[in-house]
Amino acid sequence: MNVELKPGEVLEELFGDKKIIQDRGLYRFTSDSILLSRFARAKCGDVVADFCSGCGIVGLHFLCLNGHISGVTLFEMQRSLCDMSERTIALNGFEKASAVCCRVQDIGREYDGRFSLILCNPPYERGGLENSVYEKAVCRKEITITLPEIADAACRKLKYGGRFALVNRADRLAEVIYVLKSRGLEPKRLQFVSGTPGGKPYLIMLESAKGGRPGLELLPPLVNAP
Repeated sequence: MNVELKPGEVLEELFGDKKIIQDRGLYRFTSDSILLSRFARAKCGDVVADFCSGCGIVGLHFLCLNGHISGVTLFEMQRSLCDMSERTIALNGFEKASAVCCRVQDIGREYDGRFSLILCNPPYERGGLENSVYEKAVCRKEITITLPEIADAACRKLKYGGRFALVNRADRLAEVIYVLKSRGLEPKRLQFVSGTPGGKPYLIMLESAKGGRPGLELLPPLVNAP
């Protein structure tokens, strides 16, 4: 299916012959998103959500990797990014994907307890707008949503035993674990990411389970060279 590209938009590789729409002037996905989509483990029939989905890279790449899931719903507050997701879904004929434009905090009650897996590459830098473009800043910085708000939403929307996989800064590990455990999301798998072999980690990927038993699997560190 052909879709119309708007000024500033380009098609980039998503997976194999699948393409994703990106805008040169807006926030463009980074390797963090691809790492998360590969870190999360799919189970047959999983009903998946992608919080703070942006252009849809995490959820749609995860779908490409795991065609046996039941479906993925992308939640993004910026209309322009959600629109790109919708057109990427149409372009590739992703029948198992859909996009919803709303704040994560405002996801409707009809989604309570629906998902068995939630993915999230959230804004994880601190600070305000400063001199940044608003549309880019809210994707990187905790301006419109915070980690506790994301964890609250994940807890409400996950079924019991459902998993929540997210990526964040390595120096916020203690905070991430505290926030998740305080919401009944028990950390189960953790992986550090560094830029060089033996280098200081700059990123973490963590999967937790709603109502899970204590016990954390520490995976071998991952090197993501620039």
